[in-house]
Amino acid sequence: MFIGRERELKTLSERYQSGGFEFLTFYGRRRVGKTALIKEFIKDKKAIFFTAAETGKNHNLQLLSSAVFEVASDIESVVSFSSFEDVFDMIYQLAKKEKLVFVIDEYPYLAQSYKPISSLLQQSIDHKFKETDMFLILCGSSMSFMENLVLGYKSPLYGRRTGQLKIEPFNFENSAKFHKKFSKEEKAIVYGITGGIPWYLEAIDDSRTLKDNIIRNFFTPDTMLFEEPSNLLKQELREPQTYNDIIMAIAAGSSKISEIVTKANIENFDSSKCNKYLKSLLSLGIVKKEQPVFVAAGRKSIYRLKDGMFRFWYKFVPQNLSKIQLGLGRQVYSRIESQIPGFMGEVFEDICIEWLWRESIKDGLPVQFRDCGRWWGNNPIQKQETEIDILAFEDYKLPAIFCECKWKNEKTDVSVLDDLIDKSAIFSFPEKYYIIFSKSGFTKKLEARASERVMLVKFKDM
Repeated sequence: MFIGRERELKTLSERYQSGGFEFLTFYGRRRVGKTALIKEFIKDKKAIFFTAAETGKNHNLQLLSSAVFEVASDIESVVSFSSFEDVFDMIYQLAKKEKLVFVIDEYPYLAQSYKPISSLLQQSIDHKFKETDMFLILCGSSMSFMENLVLGYKSPLYGRRTGQLKIEPFNFENSAKFHKKFSKEEKAIVYGITGGIPWYLEAIDDSRTLKDNIIRNFFTPDTMLFEEPSNLLKQELREPQTYNDIIMAIAAGSSKISEIVTKANIENFDSSKCNKYLKSLLSLGIVKKEQPVFVAAGRKSIYRLKDGMFRFWYKFVPQNLSKIQLGLGRQVYSRIESQIPGFMGEVFEDICIEWLWRESIKDGLPVQFRDCGRWWGNNPIQKQETEIDILAFEDYKLPAIFCECKWKNEKTDVSVLDDLIDKSAIFSFPEKYYIIFSKSGFTKKLEARASERVMLVKFKDM
């Protein structure tokens, strides 16, 4: 069953129906569902779908030839075309007869196996494909390759594409659709430990308990998700051990470059080198660079793990590796079970931000805003560092919303609201509204404080 991606499918359908030549690039990190989206789009269309292999030129030429012969049943089949020029010419002849989608999946593999391919494709686009209604799609998981060597100005293909789609992980709303048998709270935890990556979501079996799924996927050697971080780093990056050390440092709480350099403890490693490695992790969607909302760009930036599966894995697997290798996954789960609510704190903040945007679109909030997110900085009143889970605002001259998010098993008390009001005093917005989000509901004292300016939102009602 195909889930989600309604907006992307609508965009593709509109472009397909508009007529004329289209050239779109798809890119995004591995496992995010690019190929599944393309296959869903072309399922009722005449299409040549070719997946390049991490092999040599001749083998890829043979694979492309086979993909063409599957569609072109009226031409005499041979083992392979003699050149990419010949196969592109045949695709051109087919596209002149009828509307055709031509997909090259894992395009970076093809480009690495045969360097002139981008130039040959550019020539075919300029002199042949543009004359047809062909819908050309290049897809790749290598983020840096797709952004620089396909989308970048130095690429022969630069200026030819008519659009691009960066495929992102699912949000909580769509992730929850994968597991109908789980409770809403369990779906949130699944979202947290998978980061909304479809391939990881599919590894979770809702006919089993959530506990069994975590043990089976994370605390059992040789399973898919247990091996995934190591495999992904090896596939995407040189020096995977260095990247692993950097991720370990961030997972342990280091957020500034200077802290990461010290914690990673890599020989001859400095801030400039660390910055280069971080850029690669940013492009892969494993790490995110964050700064407080309402603060000028570039100031107070920190680094955090963006990928939920990586955050969960690096928080709980390395410290329990010996027990996992001995087959003591259930014992490991018993040890970490009480820490899962703490892990879910950041996940719940993301879910709350998603809810705020959705409510804003429906005009269901007292304040419209252009940005929302975490804020942290110095509190001159209390003379200490302060954090606000979510600050949503339009402009400093307009009203703003201050939010606190509590993923705890006990009800949220009035002290949380009082603390949030105190922290909001350092801002001079003309009007301030407050939203308290809670997994387990609210005490009667806090419910008595609910008003036009104080909204209490239970997770089950979101």
